[in-house]
Amino acid sequence: MSLLIASLSLIVSLIGLFSSKEVGAMLFTSIYGEIIETYGIGIYFRDSVSVAAQGLASDLITLILAVPLLITSSIYTYKGSRKSTFVLLGTLGYFLYTYMSYVFLWMYNPLFILYVVLMSLSLFSFILLMMSFNLETIEKQFSPKLPVRFLGIYQIAIGAFIALLWLGKLAPTIFDQAAPVGLEHYTTLVIQGMDLGFVVPVAILSGILLLKRRPMGYLLTSVVAVKGFTMLLAISAMIVNQMINGVSVSTVEVVMFPVFNLFAIYVFIVFLRNLTKQKDIELSNI
Repeated sequence: MSLLIASLSLIVSLIGLFSSKEVGAMLFTSIYGEIIETYGIGIYFRDSVSVAAQGLASDLITLILAVPLLITSSIYTYKGSRKSTFVLLGTLGYFLYTYMSYVFLWMYNPLFILYVVLMSLSLFSFILLMMSFNLETIEKQFSPKLPVRFLGIYQIAIGAFIALLWLGKLAPTIFDQAAPVGLEHYTTLVIQGMDLGFVVPVAILSGILLLKRRPMGYLLTSVVAVKGFTMLLAISAMIVNQMINGVSVSTVEVVMFPVFNLFAIYVFIVFLRNLTKQKDIELSNI
């Protein structure tokens, strides 16, 4: 299933990056009275300039980082590497998040059914792999030197930051009819909904459970560490590409996301260094 995800996402990413047919940008007024300009080029021609820029950046990170990481971790997991299994779990979390956003946010295009297949494959692969772990022995897979306090506080902090960032964006629209910033011609704030509904609770819960040294805390930390590394790298690329395309991006996002990206890279390295190299996977359970 992981190799199928890698194959399909490779196709989807290449089409996203290299489809260049010029349909022509359009200007029209949204239901909130906002004038929106569509991208007008390639597979994302119906999307806004902002979302198309994010899609292209996401496709690039998926192509050069996520797909190779998925293939490599899948192969070594099959060979019995426990360390690779943790990496694979977090990588599947990245693919699940990415293609869920493509299904529910991007304007409809001919790749829609592939987005759905990728979302479904990622979800069930993630669930099956999660179920393969033995929680009773999972702590033994980590070095006693694992900086539990640092990792726990980091996850709680990044969860709280994302929550405050998005709630601050939503707050002005709760008691009036104004459109949230960035809604454009879309129906709702999909990314903010996914982050507030899934990413924030998982990050905070993972941090708390890890601080208490609960087995599920170690498992969820692997998801946050790997997904955080790949996803924040993609977000940083999205911000850069938006700015290149003349999209206005808030100063908070421009400064804080790259900063958290650096932390995420460090956390990813620390996480890998503190995983043992035991080969004790029951492949029949995956």
